[in-house]
Amino acid sequence: MVKLPLPARDWLSGYRRADALADLNAALIVTLMMIPQALAYALLAGLPPQTGLYASMLPLVVYALFGSSRTLSVGPMAVVSLMTAAAASQVAAPGSPEYLQAALVLALLSGAFLLLMGLLRMGWVANLLSHAVISGLILASGLLIAASQLKHLLGVSAPGDTLPALIRALLADPGAINSATLALSLLVLCALLALRRLGGPLARLAPLAAVVLSTLAVAGWHLDGVGVAVIGEIPGGLPGLTLPAWDAQLWRQLALPALLIGLVGFVESVSVAQTLAAKRRQRIDPNRELNGLGAANLAAAFSGGFPITGGFARSVVNYDAGARTPMAGVFTAAGLALVALWLTPWLYYLPKATLAATIIIAVLGLLDPGTVVRTWRYSRSDFLALLVTLAGVLLLGITAGLITGVASALALHLWRTSQPHMAELGQMPGTEHFRNVLRHRVVVSPTVLSLRVDESLFFANARQVEDAIYDIAVQRPTVRHVVLLCSAISHIDASALDSLETLNQRLHDAGLTLHLSEVKGPVMDRLTHSSFLDQLGGQVFLSHFEALHTLDPDSACQGLLPAHPEVR
Repeated sequence: MVKLPLPARDWLSGYRRADALADLNAALIVTLMMIPQALAYALLAGLPPQTGLYASMLPLVVYALFGSSRTLSVGPMAVVSLMTAAAASQVAAPGSPEYLQAALVLALLSGAFLLLMGLLRMGWVANLLSHAVISGLILASGLLIAASQLKHLLGVSAPGDTLPALIRALLADPGAINSATLALSLLVLCALLALRRLGGPLARLAPLAAVVLSTLAVAGWHLDGVGVAVIGEIPGGLPGLTLPAWDAQLWRQLALPALLIGLVGFVESVSVAQTLAAKRRQRIDPNRELNGLGAANLAAAFSGGFPITGGFARSVVNYDAGARTPMAGVFTAAGLALVALWLTPWLYYLPKATLAATIIIAVLGLLDPGTVVRTWRYSRSDFLALLVTLAGVLLLGITAGLITGVASALALHLWRTSQPHMAELGQMPGTEHFRNVLRHRVVVSPTVLSLRVDESLFFANARQVEDAIYDIAVQRPTVRHVVLLCSAISHIDASALDSLETLNQRLHDAGLTLHLSEVKGPVMDRLTHSSFLDQLGGQVFLSHFEALHTLDPDSACQGLLPAHPEVR
């Protein structure tokens, strides 16, 4: 029977009063920060505001038991909330009971996928989401989130899950803009931006202050009577047990979006957790994180929430406030439970425009054009993957865009590795080292052709490497031996092995002998289980210098002489 690891044992066994006081202090700050965040991200997901509170309670407790991070704070997040809205809106109308069921199914399926991956130790699967793809997704999501919230700032109806659709909807009827809502939105945005620039505790608690003050303003001046949309009645009390409806067709439709939500949330969460853990010289286990996030998402599904993940901003606040253990998350959940029990009636007049402004300010951190510039300067192929993801998410929607970005990144990687860098080598004067003849002044043997392939050999590049080596070799009339330096080759698949056998025969027919040098142990193990070494016309040398010394002693000895201005 498979047993889930319980990392909570590691910190519960040594839990002390000092830890509890530190965790309580951090929990108080994070709770005040999470109240507006939870409500706002529920709005972003197209769900009733109380679902944001529900998704921030039981998942925190469950993560404290199964997660491996001491300071990560889980709950609704901007990108995951947007992905939830995009997926759920494809199968149900926002605001309908079916839409809420879709959100619960998404949480359940994403949690199940993560938990299964954790049990199978498949944390490596998240590596399919390259940094370029994640950067493009986050940047595009930030733009989409901001655009999707403009309707609340303007007091208009503007459906759509792509940037062109949102822009068309916003421009369809400019006369429908509610002036009172717009004025309130601008006031809240300016206040939040000003406090954000000040930094410190004021910036952290600015959204809560905006919620309180704008709610009082709407209630006191009856702004809801002039068109300012408010949250309305929020059911009080703790969430009851919810069972996502079993609908085979619905589950099939949401399976892929749920998997993508889980993977994106996991990548972002682990990145935050590892960053914070490094500051205290602690360790994060990615597979345990899969278990923790998976169990937390299941908890969200069974307590009326929606998909959740680790949040960067509140995790940093949790860390800076002195949280020592995941008990801070448990205390935060307790604080939010008190809010759900006693304070929801006071939120009736909370304007949706305030929550929209809070979301827009929060996602400003996602808009980092510098990432695009840095990626362009460093790698054109990664920049292309980023651009494809960015355009795909904005134009096709978040799920289709993410799939397009992942496919483009994999295709670009396949293209790069199918055209490996190859170098002709010569001996560095006075040493036993070999370097590229185009980059260094080296000694080159007239009878031994030294080549290095800087890539593993597999089906996509095997034939090209075979032809390139043969073409170079036959153009050198004095060459009698070809030595392939294998120090950069970590894997040779069956297609590449077949190409090496063919290359060996082609060189033999041309009067040349193929040799190998510096073959890595795992590669050599595989070669010994084939017939290639028996067919190889030449030898396998431990070092490349040994190969040259054996095949052309005079050249090897000349290379050991000190460098001379005329030597190449």
